Amino acid sequence: MDIGVISTRYARALLKSATDAKLEDQVYQEMLTVAKSYADVPQLRQAVDNPMLPREKKQMLLETAAGQAPSQLTCSFIALVLKEGREPVMQFMAYSYVTLYRKQKNVIRGKLTTAARVSADTEQKMRRMVESKTLGSVEFETEVNPDIIGGFILEYDTYRMDASVKTKLNTILNQLKK
Repeated sequence: MDIGVISTRYARALLKSATDAKLEDQVYQEMLTVAKSYADVPQLRQAVDNPMLPREKKQMLLETAAGQAPSQLTCSFIALVLKEGREPVMQFMAYSYVTLYRKQKNVIRGKLTTAARVSADTEQKMRRMVESKTLGSVEFETEVNPDIIGGFILEYDTYRMDASVKTKLNTILNQLKK
């Protein structure tokens, strides 16, 4: 069986259980934390995949990777994954859960890049604009990149609005070269 099928099946079952228990938001945060832990700490994968490490230690590691005081549902899910010997796929299960949750809750990821830090009010206006266009809620990430000189770059879903000074200057430069 392939990793995508396994991870999606487990994630779908976890989402259904979490939804039934009204814990889907908490489990979402925990799965985000697990995915981030795998990305930030490459040794986590090595430890969890190590056949010499006892299941109890793996359980403890994965619960810690889920954040402070993970829900009982997440702990039970981790125990099931370990019991079934599916721990090498845990990272993909976390990503699959995040994807399924976002789809179920109509959550769009957005990113705003600016040359200088923007006020919370400006960020909130951009978030509301994206939410009105997508008819969903938005997880908004902001980034400061002085290389764009001024203006902003707004990205969400498959949309990208580049209103940066750098892009405008490059456009003018390219027109002058013709």
